[in-house]
Order: sequence, then structure tokens, then C-alpha cells
Amino acid sequence: MTFSFKLDTANPSFFTITNKSIHDPLLKIATKRRSLGFKVSASSSSSSSSSSRSAEVFEEGQLERPRWSGETPLSRLVGTLISIKPLFSILKLGARQVFISTAEKTNIPWTEMTKEILDSDVYKELESIENPAIVYPDYYLNPFHAYDEGNLSWLAAAEADAATMSMVRRAIPNASSLEEANQIVRGNWLDAIEKHHQQYSADFSIRDILDIGCSVGVSTGYLADRFPSAKVTGLDLSPYFLSVAQYKEKKRNQRKNPISWIHANGENTGLPSKSFDLVSIPYVFHECPERAIRNIVKESFRLLRPGGTIAITDNSPKSKILQELPPVLFTLMKSTEPFLDEYYLTDLERVIKEAGFANVQTVLTDPRHRTVTATVPY
Repeated sequence: MTFSFKLDTANPSFFTITNKSIHDPLLKIATKRRSLGFKVSASSSSSSSSSSRSAEVFEEGQLERPRWSGETPLSRLVGTLISIKPLFSILKLGARQVFISTAEKTNIPWTEMTKEILDSDVYKELESIENPAIVYPDYYLNPFHAYDEGNLSWLAAAEADAATMSMVRRAIPNASSLEEANQIVRGNWLDAIEKHHQQYSADFSIRDILDIGCSVGVSTGYLADRFPSAKVTGLDLSPYFLSVAQYKEKKRNQRKNPISWIHANGENTGLPSKSFDLVSIPYVFHECPERAIRNIVKESFRLLRPGGTIAITDNSPKSKILQELPPVLFTLMKSTEPFLDEYYLTDLERVIKEAGFANVQTVLTDPRHRTVTATVPY
């Protein structure tokens, strides 16, 4: 079986894979960059209020999940391509080139930001962060995000901030700036959390927040800004990511309530039961097998006080944008996300209900991502 591969670095949204011995049109993958058809309204400008942001309605597709996920013929084809090791290596390289090039074309200085972290004193933070007793679960040791070591490397940690910025720009491609895109993506996410908690937890205030899978602390910082009187803790399995989070937090203006960072497994945190009012899980589950998703949800239920809120934000299977991704993009994406199919096949709302939560709500908070919220019953 012979494959040829072409990646146009000048236009990284275009490449062709051809199987010379199988004549299937899906094996010739090609696409051109196109508009995503989403317009940012005036209400999403930097002066917008939370109520006007929430008024945005994002379009769902006609399917329960994308055709390229699960056990569909298209998904099996992509899986076959990814399983061929030489091709998989090329796809990973192509995905990485696309990530970096796309970011820098939207004025995100990926290379410069990465170098700044790698040339800093961030390494000194590791000793105070790393928990030597951690036993990493098998799935966490898989290569993903085009890194052979997954999240267990300084390079992955140094690039995480730029990658997060790029994710936000992809979600809102027509935003005039990264700030405006963040106002929509982060603002709607925070609004959904606040609205749910106010609706189902009465006057129960948010005093303690746990951000599971906090990465380099971007989401954790947004939570601390929205709930300044709360004690906020960021938890992650990567000591490298947490080292960057702690390093960056030390460089900003001192908060009234400093963020705490914990190196632990979200499936079994070791933290006291009923010790948090809000557990946030941002952009984590698409990187997890179903068993880990279930365990993290169960652990969140244990950690929350009665009336507490769980808030999960991640890719939405019903997103029209994701359902209509060009073949090149979903092939590249699946080559760097080994558990993507398990995520899309998991009935997340059902998992949350089975763990004991009530008032399960799902809302599309931007064109690509949903926020799922639920309450621990009194």
C-alpha cells in the first residue's frame, strides 16, 4: 500500500493524501479555507454586557455527532489512515505545522511566546509543584497534541498558552481581535456558570472553586477574575503545565485571594469531600477515554457541597461547524486526539445524571463548544 502526502505550508489548510492502490474519493483529502459563516454582532464588542453576550444563539447541526466520529465508514477510514505509522508521523507533523502557522497568521506570536517561557526561570517552579507520588494513568502517557510525551514535557507546557489563544480565535474567526473572541468564548462560559448557579443554588455563594485540568491556568485566571472573593484552586496532572501556571501567576499583579495549584489526578484528587461550591472542567474530556470521564464526574460530585455546581466546557458534538469540518481538518485533529471518538460517543448528560447530579443543562456557548452545568441536590 503506497501513500503520497503533500502539505502546502504557505496554505496549511490544504493537503492531499492519495492511496495509489485503493480508488476511494475519500482518500484524496483536499480543502480550501472557507468562511465559517459566523458573524460577531455589535453586542459582542468589548463594551458588551453579560446579558447581551448570552443573547447570541449559535447554530447546531442536523446530526447528534459528526459523521467523522464513532463507527461510521468515514471514521473507520480516518482511523485506518492514522493507524499506518509512517502516515501517522506525517499527519502529526502536518497538524503541528497547521497549529503554529494558523496561530501566527492571526497575530498570535506562537514561536516568540514559546521561546519566552523556555528561556525563563520557569523550571524553578517544578520542585514546589510536582507530587512525586503521582501514578499517571495509562491513557495520559499516550502521545497527543502532536507531542510524543503528551502533556508531560516543557515544550507542551510552553506552547499551551499560544495554543489556547489559537483555539479561541478558531472558535470566533470573524472577531476583530483576540480580546473580542475571548469576550465571547470565555464570557459566555462564565455567564452560563453564573446563571446556572444563581438559578439552582438560590443564595448559595461561590466560596471555593476547583478547576480540574487547568493546564497553564488560563481558565483558572478567568474564574478568579469573575469570582474575586472565592478561593480558587487549579488542578492538573502535568507538573510542567502547573509550573508555567504558577510562574505566570507570580508575574501578574497580586490577587486578593491567590490561586493555589495542585498536582493531582482529577479522577482521584485526594481532596476533602464537600469542600467546593464550583468544580470547573475546561476542555479536558475530549482528551479522555470514557472511563476517565465517568471517574472525574463522580469525583466532582464527591467534592461539591450540596447545591454546588459542576461546569464542563468542551467540543460540542452538535456544533454545526464541527459537523461540517473539511476532511483535512478532522483528519489532522483525530491524528492528535486519540480519544476523540470515545468523547463524541459518550452521552455526557447521562453520565452526569448517573453520578447523582440534578438540573443538567447544556448550552452552545460559542459555535464550537458547549457548556454543561448541573447541581448537587440538597
